[in-house]
This record gives sequence, structure tokens and C-alpha cells, in this order.
Amino acid sequence: MKQDKKALNTVYWLAIFTVVYNLLEGVVSIALGIKDETLTLLGFGIDSFIETVSATGILYMVIRMRQGDEAENSKFERQALRITGWSFYTLSLGLTAAAFLNIYQGHQPESTRWGVVISMVSIIFMIYLVMKKKALGRKLDSAAIIADANCNLVCIYMSVTLLISSAIYYFFKLPYVDAIGTMGLVFFSIREGKEALLQAKTGQCSCHHPK
Repeated sequence: MKQDKKALNTVYWLAIFTVVYNLLEGVVSIALGIKDETLTLLGFGIDSFIETVSATGILYMVIRMRQGDEAENSKFERQALRITGWSFYTLSLGLTAAAFLNIYQGHQPESTRWGVVISMVSIIFMIYLVMKKKALGRKLDSAAIIADANCNLVCIYMSVTLLISSAIYYFFKLPYVDAIGTMGLVFFSIREGKEALLQAKTGQCSCHHPK
């Protein structure tokens, strides 16, 4: 990896921002998801907390990079990835069960307005993080930073899933849209869980084609 102190400092602050943003997004999404009885928004919020664990591992990695340590993932980072991976799998099981229960009971959200708002805000911030991290990753010739950017790209897919399901229900009140949107989150959660566990096992930053 090329050494560029200014670029590494920028990556460091982006990593801190990612951690803080995920925490805030998680708290707000869960609170509003419970209030509006929106399963997709609730699942999105829990996912944000899981992403915080992964982002903390990335932050630690960046700190090591600033200190000139370019070795493979440390024990701390591997443990964070294992927790992230199994948390995603657990979330997937819980959301799947809840989605089918909602369908069986015919339960519908009170409103999905906040799902639309939060997903749009998330998309804006995640696009910025992806573009910035990829540019810095190329500048530093760091596959790890580019892989982290690709992980944020998956967050965009989840946000788009939340936006679509929330907007459809908000405007058309179609039944079971919330449950279908939840299953979309399940798909990406399983994908992310698999990637996290693979990375913890191999010690390599994969996260879908680090280019």
C-alpha cells in the first residue's frame, strides 16, 4: 500500500463517520420502526447496528494502516467479522419468521413515511462514502479500503430495498409489501453474513470484487 498521510487521515475520519452514522441510523430506524409497526424499517435499523460492529473492525484496521502495519486482519478484526457474520444470519432468521407471521396475521404497518425518509438519507450518505473510499483506496493502492467501499455499496442496495417497499406501501397501500421488503433485506443479510465469515476465515478483504 502506498503511504500518503493526508489520504490515510481522510480514510480514518471516514471510518469514524461510518461508525457514528450507523449507530444513529440504527437507533432512529428501530425506534420509528417500532412506533409505526414497520418490519422492514425495524430490520434495517438492526442491520445498522450489525454494520457498526463491522465498521469498528474497519476503523481498527485503518488505525493499523496509519501506524504502518499492513499485515492481514488482526485477532480483533477477525472476531468483529465473526460476530458480524453470525449476527447477520441470526437477523435473517428473525426477520424471515417475523415476515411470515405478519403475512399469516395480515398485519400491515401504520405508516411507512419514515422508511422513505431514512432510506433516502442513507442512500445519499452511502453513495458519498462509496465514491470517497474507492477514490482513496485507488490512491493508496489498498484493496482493503476498496473492499470496505464495496461493503458500503451493499448498504445502498438495502436502502433501495427499504425505499421501494416503503414508497409502494405509502402511496398504494398494497398488502404484504412490508413483508416482501423484509425478505429483500434477508437476502442481503445472508450475503453479508457469508462474506464476513469468509473474510474472518481467510484474513482477506473480499466483499464482492474489490476493484
